[in-house]
Amino acid sequence: MRSRRAAPVAAAALGALTLGLGLANVPLDHITHQPGALLSEVIGLALIGTGAAVGALLAARRPRNPIGWILLAIFLLVAPPYGDYAVLDYRMHHGALPLGGVALALLADWPVWLVLITILLWLFPDGQLPAGRWRRVAEVLAVAGVLLGLVASAGGAVAAAGHDIPVTASGSLTVTPAGAWAGIQHAVSVLLVASLLAWLVVQVPRYRRSAGERRQQLKWLYGGALVFVAGVATPSSPPLVNDLGELVAAAFPVCIGVAVLKYRLYEIDRIISRVISYAVVTALLAGVFAALVVLATDVLPFTSPVAVAASTLVAAALFNPLRTRVQRAVDRRFNRAHYNAEAILSVFTARLRGTVDLDTVQGDLVTAVQGALEPAHVSVWVNSGWLKDGTGSG
Repeated sequence: MRSRRAAPVAAAALGALTLGLGLANVPLDHITHQPGALLSEVIGLALIGTGAAVGALLAARRPRNPIGWILLAIFLLVAPPYGDYAVLDYRMHHGALPLGGVALALLADWPVWLVLITILLWLFPDGQLPAGRWRRVAEVLAVAGVLLGLVASAGGAVAAAGHDIPVTASGSLTVTPAGAWAGIQHAVSVLLVASLLAWLVVQVPRYRRSAGERRQQLKWLYGGALVFVAGVATPSSPPLVNDLGELVAAAFPVCIGVAVLKYRLYEIDRIISRVISYAVVTALLAGVFAALVVLATDVLPFTSPVAVAASTLVAAALFNPLRTRVQRAVDRRFNRAHYNAEAILSVFTARLRGTVDLDTVQGDLVTAVQGALEPAHVSVWVNSGWLKDGTGSG
């Protein structure tokens, strides 16, 4: 009972600490004369705040599930401004501030949080490793992965102790472990890639065997993972594209939180279909707009303002019919429940126009409701006062 009461308090405290460490980036950027763009700082805080909030919520609501605690640990490692504090200590105060060496050592902590991300994926959604004869092996590998990540991160402490701290062109301090420590980090990278590939291979039969709620949970995870990969894979230049990539990456912890808490899972198909359809419609309209502008300005004798205005009107006129057709095509592939329900209702209404027998109408209605909504039970009640001599009049 005490542990249940303490879990929400501990989760809220860790979430607040993570957010506070993330907020410390902004003043330290300005104190060390390394301010970034305001948009970049806001997006970074949004990413950290989202991860901290989701981790705290999961840890408070599902304290026995380690996924929330792992999310908090990941963002607690990522959020602090280690680099800015190291610059503040070593360049501006000549090593007089406390914990400057710790900040330098933690600049090389990426193996730990990458290991934690990998373990989180294997534990999803119940917080348990795969059952069966491989469970003991999975537990040993998870513990070994954490220990190996800690050892690989210790290279940063060794480099900091040896004062092997290069300075980048922007004036930031970096830690680059050498020798055996660099080899250990490379080994960790290879093992993590192998573990992620094995996880992807396992997901194929796992998804095919799943059904109902579990399949919806997996859809949320896969959708968030794809968005996260797309976000972190965006090019670093121009800066706006990189900032938008970081903002998109915040969808990953949100999807994990929704899946673990099992909140409104049934809408994932609709969300996926809407995102894909609007992306396709946007791309098509952008292509039509650009083609019309080029045609009007380079081929036809129109000025640029007139060409842009005409192209805008054409794109606006095409939006709704194009969206309808694209949405139907996407629903046919990604939102089968909605597409099948519409098809069943269309068949029912078509049969209803040419049917006069009440029993046939009742049977078709029950079939349509069962196929479209899949309820546990269907009942049809007919007011006998509406009928007279079986003719349906009266």
